[in-house]
Order: sequence, then structure tokens, then C-alpha cells
Amino acid sequence: MVGFTWIDMVVLVVYLAAVLFAGLAFSKKEMKGKEFFKGDGTIPWWVTSVSIFATLLSPISFLSLAGNSYGGTWILWFAQLGMLIAIPITIRYFLPLYSRLEIDTAYHYLEKRYKSKGLRVLGAVMFIVYQIGRMSIIMYLPSVVLAQLTGINVNILIVVMGIIAIIYSYTGGLKSVLWTDFIQGVVLIVGVVFALGFLVFNINGGLGSVFEALGSGKFLAPKEVIFDINIFKSSVFIIIVGAGINTFSSYISSQDIVQRFTTTTDLKQLKKMTYGNGVLSIFLATVFYLIGTALFVFYNQNPQLLQTAQQDQIFASYIAFQLPVGITGILLAAIYAASQSTLSTGLNSVATSWALDIQTVFSKNISSEKQTKIAQYISLGVGILAIAVAIILANGEIKSAYEWFNSFMGLVLGVLAGTFVLGAFTKKATSMGAYAGFIVSAIIVVVLKYKVPNVTSWSYSLISISVSLIVGYIVSSIQINMNKKAYKTEDNTTIYFKKDFKEESRDVV
Repeated sequence: MVGFTWIDMVVLVVYLAAVLFAGLAFSKKEMKGKEFFKGDGTIPWWVTSVSIFATLLSPISFLSLAGNSYGGTWILWFAQLGMLIAIPITIRYFLPLYSRLEIDTAYHYLEKRYKSKGLRVLGAVMFIVYQIGRMSIIMYLPSVVLAQLTGINVNILIVVMGIIAIIYSYTGGLKSVLWTDFIQGVVLIVGVVFALGFLVFNINGGLGSVFEALGSGKFLAPKEVIFDINIFKSSVFIIIVGAGINTFSSYISSQDIVQRFTTTTDLKQLKKMTYGNGVLSIFLATVFYLIGTALFVFYNQNPQLLQTAQQDQIFASYIAFQLPVGITGILLAAIYAASQSTLSTGLNSVATSWALDIQTVFSKNISSEKQTKIAQYISLGVGILAIAVAIILANGEIKSAYEWFNSFMGLVLGVLAGTFVLGAFTKKATSMGAYAGFIVSAIIVVVLKYKVPNVTSWSYSLISISVSLIVGYIVSSIQINMNKKAYKTEDNTTIYFKKDFKEESRDVV
């Protein structure tokens, strides 16, 4: 039980320096305008695929997935199988739609579909506010854990993490972010797989003992239900469907993910990057859950080695106290990597959304150079703000208020997906209908969250999308009938664009 040593510190510092160097290296070519926001067309699909994976896997997931398996069962692992719902729907309907429209941002679609700049701005504002909050907690939580394990001041960890992400996000735009995400994603995958192998090697009975534990109730407890459509219970079925709709909502309406889809209009490349992300996500989630069960077996065999009672810190504690010197530094670097990849993506996506979705509304005919400069300033300002909020969280007593805020904004942002589905799947949807659907579904989901807590949160996205569709369609139909004017939707903004629809159906694997 050596813990964090100076050798591990050197490894961590070298890693951070390497990431910074890589980010600057990929930003040598000055990016302006669309290149800053969408890349220069040279980024391979597999780089973008790993970037999506690294963006979705926050350090919170890194620490909690193994903890879930260690302290409970694998029931939440089934959430990853929601990819099997989200990916086919996204590929079948939305990737062809976004590709032919050549949208610049997720919320650019709302303007094209509804002919409403207001909806575009609404989507962007909701995303930006949520993302600033999310970036703060992504710096705060892992830094607190690392500070406890390494002895490094938590404020230093937060500032270093933020500054490195700001530098390469500011200088290189999306291309730099994608390549650094790729590097950090690879480090994360290799580090975690190694940790599993080392852990299993040090268990009496090896992998057989892990599987024995899984067969004795660690996979699913007797009381956990596999199939039940009741939204008041978190059955395996509800978790898979709910997680699938949640992931689908992120794929189609969250700028940090949609921005990756804007790097190319080639449908084959888009499909490859989406499938690749799905495979990586399911694979690594499985590795994390195996680690959690293996930790359960290991500490049952060696109770004297247990350093913490907090299940979300159990994996980090194992890394710090049980892995060989030097390897500890690499694995802690992997936790840092999970933070930085999500953080840099957040900075770039917020800057992009502000410059393209909001700034263009107030400043027409703005040059690409000025647009890029504004995005860089926004990236810098938002990064500093997120660092400040993270430090306040780490040193203050407002954690519960922040968690409430983050939860609330997450709910409302999820509601936004209903506006996208309404526009894509109905020809009659109007901007008024979209606003009505958004407002009503947001109210309903928030009421469910805080007044009807028995309704499982896995059903929120399904409920919000359904309400948006029903309310939006009814209000749109009433508006069209009252105006008594011919209402025409451009077919290419819906899934009913016949020429491409036929061609795309043949491409689906």
C-alpha cells in the first residue's frame, strides 16, 4: 500500500504536458470560420468515433460505474444496451437529414425546419447554460477525489485541468479537440483494460471467482425485475428503453455530439463513427462493471486492504493503493483524461453554438475571421467561468443547490429532443406548436421529478418526447386551421424526403 508517489506525479505531469503538446501540434494550421467549428475535412471517422465516446464518458461515469457493480448488481449495465435502440433510429432517420441539410449546429436544424431564429436561439441558450454547469461539476468531482488520493491541492488540480483544455480549445478549434479526445480516449481504454487484467490476476481463483460472484446474485438480484412496462419501477426493460431514448436525445439535439456529425456529409462515414461509438461504449461499460465485481471479490478476500467505504471512490482507491508505482500515475491520468476530453468538448461546443446560433442573429454579415475570434473569446471566458464555479463548489457549501440546478437543467435540456422529433416526423409542425410542445413537456417532466418521485427517471425522455409530439401536433393543426392558409413544409427538412429516403434505406446495415 504505497499510495501516490513522486514517480506517479512525474507520470501524471508528463501525460498532461503530452496532451497539451498534442493539442497545440494539431492547431498549427490557423483555423478560421467553418474550419474552426467543423474541422478541415481531414479527420478520420475513427477519431471522431472515439471523441464521441470520450465526450459521453464523463469522469463521473468513470468513478461510478465500477462503484455500482461493487456495491450492488449489474442492473444499470443494461442502460448501455440502450445504444441498440438509439443508434439504429439515429442512423435511419436523423443522420441522413442532417447530412443533406448540411447544418452548422444542432439548433441550425430548428431554424431550417421551423423557419424560426427564436427556436434556434432557445436551443442554444438551453444548451450553453446546461453545459457551463456540467463543465464545472466535471472539473470539481474528479479533482476532489484525486486531491484526497494524491495530496495535491484541489484548487490546483481544477485550475490545471481547465487551463490545459482552454489552451488547445482556444487555439485549434474542433480539429484540435477531436485529436486530443482521441488520444485521451485511447489512454482511458488501455488504462482501464490493464487495471482489470491486473486486478483479476491478483484474485484467488481469477476470472472464475468473478463469474462465480456474478452467478451468486451480483449480476441481478432476485428482487430485480427483467420485464415490466410499469414506469413506476426500474425494470431491465424500462432501463434499456429509457437509456436508449436518453442517448438518442443526446445524439440528435446536444450540440457537443451533433457537432461531430457536422464534420462530414458522407453518410458512410457518419454511420461508421456512430456504430464505433456504440461498440466502444458497450465494451468499456462492461469492463467497468467487471472491475466493480472483481473489486468486490478482491476486497472480500483481502478486507485489510480496503481504504474507503465510499463505493464511488472504490476504483480510484484501488488505483492509488494497489497498483504498481508508475501504473498508478497512468490510471489517475486516465481519470484526468475522462475529465479533460469532456471539458474541451464542452468549451468548443459552447463557443460554436454562441458564435453560430446566437451571435449571427444579432450581428448579420459577420466575417469568418471575426466569427472565429468571437468563438475563441467565448471559449476563454466560459473556461474561466467554469473554473471559478468549480473552485467555489470545492470550497463552499452549495453542493446541494448545484446538484438541484444540474438536475433541473438536464431535465429541461432533454425536453428539447421532443422539438427535433416533432419537426422531423411531422409535416404539419409549426414554430408555435414547437414552443407549446416544449413548454408543456418541460412542465410535466419537472412536476414528475419533484412532485411524483415514484415515476422512474428512465421514463422522462420518453414522456417528454411523446408530450411534445402530441401537444405540438395539436397546436400546430389548430394554428393552421385558424389561419386558413396553405401551409407547406420543405420536405427535405423531414424524414419524408422521398429521393434520399429510398437511397438511405438501402444503405442501412
